[in-house]
Amino acid sequence: MDFLELLQMFLSGAWGTIKLFTVALVGSMILGTVLAAMRVSPTPVLRIAASTYINVVRNTPLTLVMFFCAFGLPFLDIRFGSTSSFNSFVYATIALIAYTACFVAETLKSGISTIPVGQAEAARAVGLSFGQTLNEVVLPQAFRTVIPPLGSVIIAMLKNTSIASAFNNRELISAMRNAIEVRGDLVIPLLFGTALAYLILALLLGRIFDYLEKKLVILR
Repeated sequence: MDFLELLQMFLSGAWGTIKLFTVALVGSMILGTVLAAMRVSPTPVLRIAASTYINVVRNTPLTLVMFFCAFGLPFLDIRFGSTSSFNSFVYATIALIAYTACFVAETLKSGISTIPVGQAEAARAVGLSFGQTLNEVVLPQAFRTVIPPLGSVIIAMLKNTSIASAFNNRELISAMRNAIEVRGDLVIPLLFGTALAYLILALLLGRIFDYLEKKLVILR
């Protein structure tokens, strides 16, 4: 296998990592926002349900969460397509979303707690419901407040995508493993190349969040 073939293999793995990360990012932000809203809801049942979910899942190793999705869901006959590769991708995405959303929710909840209570009371005084107050007053400010810690959560999720390689997913770690099987004489360069790829992706994300922090963050 020559250099171009190795490069193509790594580019394919990098694309797999980016796809997995992008879908998991969108899903975890949505679920995390819903969980954060439930955590501050005036309804006790919603608060208890969200708190229980977050405490159970975030204190469970991601590998175990991934294992349950990759093997438990098929055992329950829950499938999303006719091909094993697509199902593996969806299972890995579900695991990443379920796990990362807990940290997104807790980060966002900390941002919500920084919003002065008077703003929510003023919103209710003008007739806004809890949902409207959350969507129009509280959450926009909360997101801007927690940009730095939220960036750390998202970067951690990028690195967590590497666990998906153990469950039949095509991404950087699986590309490295396949390359090592073919070119065992290049173990060290392949390890450094994989680390460099993750470093570049993490630095790009860091620059994006640095830009967002300078433009949007609210200091309290």
